Amino acid sequence: MDIMQEIQKKIMPVDRKINFEIGDTVRVHYRIVEGNRERIQVYEGIVIAIDNKGVSKTFTVRKLSFDVGVERIFPVFSTRIAKIDVVRKGKARRAKLYYLRERTGKSAKLREKTSKGGKKHSAAATDVPGTHAVDEAAPAEGTTPQES
Repeated sequence: MDIMQEIQKKIMPVDRKINFEIGDTVRVHYRIVEGNRERIQVYEGIVIAIDNKGVSKTFTVRKLSFDVGVERIFPVFSTRIAKIDVVRKGKARRAKLYYLRERTGKSAKLREKTSKGGKKHSAAATDVPGTHAVDEAAPAEGTTPQES
């Protein structure tokens, strides 16, 4: 292992895995300290850039706030980030999505990634043609709830 990598692992305050890519919509829970109080602010937007520079690895999130584009750069290994949730996976064919800065509305949206499995769900026993699942909690047809 490289000496720089060993030193960076010792310095890293948080061991955080990145489970998102360029084009994904993420929700970043960021701790904000105001005086002696602390609160968590949620920032949701599209990841348009990731800068891989070891301990100082950052990612840029862009969102539209009242029809004005707002970008914010977050350090990945910051102790201020409570958690990062991936809302949806976006399909991007570039390393940096700076072209989204000029776009608004539908043209600023990315296609959603689909799984390569084809079908989204498998057939369960109740989905077999010719059989019907009977709901035991519902009364039989032709009877009222008082009769059963």
